[in-house]
Parts: sequence; C-alpha cells; structure tokens
Amino acid sequence: MPAGRHLFTSESVAEGHPDKCADQISDSVLDAIVSKDKTARVDCETLIMQGTVIVTGQITTSAYVNIKQVVREVLRDIGFNNAKDGLDWETCGVLVSIEEQSPDISRGVTGRPEAMGAGDQGMMFGYATKETKQMMPLPIMLAHGVVRRLAEVRKQGVVPYLRPDGKSQVTVEYDGGKPVRVDTVVVAAQHREDVDEKKTEQDVIEKVVKQVIPKELLDGRTRMLINSTGRFVVGGTLADSGLTGRKIIVDTYGGVGSHGGGCFSGKDPSKVDRSGNYMARYIAKNIVAAGLAEKCQVQIAYAIGVAKPVSFMVDTLGTGKAADERITKAAEEVFDMRPGMIIQNLDLLRPIYRKTACYGHFGREDSDFTWEKTDRTEELKKKLG
Repeated sequence: MPAGRHLFTSESVAEGHPDKCADQISDSVLDAIVSKDKTARVDCETLIMQGTVIVTGQITTSAYVNIKQVVREVLRDIGFNNAKDGLDWETCGVLVSIEEQSPDISRGVTGRPEAMGAGDQGMMFGYATKETKQMMPLPIMLAHGVVRRLAEVRKQGVVPYLRPDGKSQVTVEYDGGKPVRVDTVVVAAQHREDVDEKKTEQDVIEKVVKQVIPKELLDGRTRMLINSTGRFVVGGTLADSGLTGRKIIVDTYGGVGSHGGGCFSGKDPSKVDRSGNYMARYIAKNIVAAGLAEKCQVQIAYAIGVAKPVSFMVDTLGTGKAADERITKAAEEVFDMRPGMIIQNLDLLRPIYRKTACYGHFGREDSDFTWEKTDRTEELKKKLG
C-alpha cells in the first residue's frame, strides 16, 4: 500500500449470495466425504441458477454420501425457504454428475505423507499484518463482520424482513500505513417487498453497521450507502447464477497482497490450491507474530506430482527486522511445505470446511482453523539468532 494518506476498499458477501451458496455446498459435500473416507480425492463444483442446483466434479471415494440431501440441508440452513426468492430447499431441483479423479493425477498424490506430491501445479500466497489482532487487513475484517451481522439479525428476528442475499463493502482511510477511519460503508441487504426502503436503511445502519464497526472509526464524514439503488427485493438466484470459486478475493485478504488464482472450496487438501494457501498464511502469520516484520507476504509454488515446492519466497514489504533472505531461509528450516506433511501437521483431513466457505478462510478465531496458530514463533526467532 502507499505510504501516504489513501483509501483502500474490500468487499464481502453474505451466506445467501449465490456464489457463496455454491461454495458452501461444495465444501459440505467435501465434509460429508472426508468424515467417512480420509483417502478420498474430491474436486466438487456447484452451479446454482433460479430453482436448480447442479453438483459436478471429480470425486474418488469408497464412501456413500447422499449429495442431494447435503445440498438441501445447506440451503435450509442458509434460509432459502421461498421459491419467490429463487430457491426453496425442499422443492428445488438438484442434479448430480460426478466422475472419478484422473488416474494420471492420482498416481502422483497417493502414498506416504512425506512422499506425496502436489495435486496440481500453481503458486500460492499468504499474507499477515499487525494492522488488526487477527493479523489481517482491516477492510476485509470489517466487511466480513457486516455480512455476518446481516445473517445474525435475520435469523434471530432482529430484522426479520431481510432475505439471505447481501453484500458489504468497506473503505478505510490510511495515513502512514495505519488505518485511521472508515470513509464509506456500502451494504446491499435483500429484503421483502412489503418493507419501506427508509426503514431498511435505518435498521441496517443502526442494527448492523454500527454494531460491527468501532465507533472511533466512524465520524461525520463517513458515508453509509445502504441499498444504493433504493431497493433490493429481487436477489439471490433469481438475480444471479452462483458458481464455486468466484469469490477468491473475499475468501483471502480483500485485495491486499497477491493471489495465485486458484479457489479453495470443494477441494480436498491434496490440492495445494487449498493446503498450500493455508500453509502460506500460517508461515506469514508466524513471521509477523514473532516480531520479525510488521507485515509479510509468502509465496509457495508447486509442480504436479512433486512433493517439494519449486520455489519459496518471503517478502516483508520493507518492514523486516532482518533481511528477507535470512527470514526465508529460517522459514524453510522451520516449516515443512510438502503437501502430505502440510495435511498431517495442520490436521486437514477433518470435516471442517463448510464453515470456511463464508466470511473468509483467514483471520478466524476458531480452533479448527489450525493455519491461524502462532505456535512456531520461538523456532523462527532462534533460527535468526
């Protein structure tokens, strides 16, 4: 980010956004399979449009999973109970078309953890910053908080006329690299047709935005743009199709840092799109937590079927307390970046993935998110003397 005064914006989307529905379905299918078969290979894609859900991909497993039932349970939990909003969890169409994983891929990712190759080629990035206690950029954390709160007030009956779809966008003003105020909050909150637009605006500001964003970051110049077209009745799958993996910036750091391009949801951890990104975040967060840098970006790159990364880089973005080359060498000695060992050390063969599919994969204070631990800081500091 620039060193002077500037604005930076990040967005998040609600659990009822069509793309996020697709992510949650794909990860719920993964959870259902992993809970029964830890050797399974899963690459599950979901497409949603109006009253139809299509689940496809490549899955190799010895377990039986009722995928249609999984789909309906996810839609029920989100709150899709009205076909007028695009989907009714009980009556919508669910189509399933699954193939097995290619044997050419399988031969490179099967075997002992220390020898297991990457499930695909690609580059993965991790990021951490001292900007927040979660070591995440502030704009994305606030944006996630707003859409999480939208779901809470809807389900708890605080704002009962809201519907599942929604988006948020938060613009933060920085000065000298530090966040000093919130400049703009944009919220799209789907609502019933019989509700006054002004009431929706007031309720979202008072019962959602002001409950999430610290009051010291709000001032008389902060703009609140709630349903800025004036109305948001037609939403969900009536307004947009949904597809797994289309919200990769929402899932990561809100546009801060770099992104390798691969999505996470629906993929078992043999796919380094998922496990490699989790490891990159784990490394970056431990470097920052160890006091070795104010912020840090990590890149790991893999070749399909090869266990050892083809490259590894630490960039402290000019904030390092030691040379980046030294921190890179220390991290290589502390962290085992072979895919099988990532899976083993971060305990990734558990049914934990549905809850990663909404509100971000990083910055979460949940013991299941093992890549958020800062348990390797002392080793890093010792390596650097």
